[in-house]
Amino acid sequence: MDFKTAEFTPEQIDRGRRLFQKACAFVLGVARLEQLPLTEMPEIAFAGRSNVGKSSIINALTQQKGLAKTSNTPGRTQQLNYFNLDDKLHIVDLPGYGFAQAPEAMVKQWQKLIFAYLQGRVNLKRVFMLIDSRHGVKKVDTEIMDMLDKAAVTYQIVLTKIDKISAKALEKIIADTKKTIAEHPAAYVDVLATSSEKNLGLDELRAEIASLAQ
Repeated sequence: MDFKTAEFTPEQIDRGRRLFQKACAFVLGVARLEQLPLTEMPEIAFAGRSNVGKSSIINALTQQKGLAKTSNTPGRTQQLNYFNLDDKLHIVDLPGYGFAQAPEAMVKQWQKLIFAYLQGRVNLKRVFMLIDSRHGVKKVDTEIMDMLDKAAVTYQIVLTKIDKISAKALEKIIADTKKTIAEHPAAYVDVLATSSEKNLGLDELRAEIASLAQ
């Protein structure tokens, strides 16, 4: 399966691998803005619908199975979870969105927290927005993309679970995703395609992240 959607040099791939071989540890969970760490360290964030695989991809990137807690219960991650990668980068796991089980007031509270975080975090280099390749960009995803556009935060689409679909289906979903990206000013042009389970596309994602940790 040809899942490569962006070109990286061997040096970039190697830099990404070396960065993610370093120690990565959970720092804190943030439920209120005043709890955000006071640091100039660059940070990247992962966003996505509930159960899209955010925790799984963080664990796969860092090769630490239990680093980010995975759950079959949508909406379990109810705060911004901070991880420190070798004192060079903060990785932030944002609360999942788009689940029906949570009370509306709670969802609005999370959205308010996330938007305030996005607007005010000057050291946030990029949001990696995870999209399940089996389902593509849904209405709730475009709503979050609109929010990211409004906050003027650069974000990049990362397709997940590509081992679950055919090469032809992947080709179509990438093309459809690129059409959606063209309508959003803050969206990064390159799409990345990954599978945490089969270790596909993770070197490319590591390389992309490493370029932001300079």
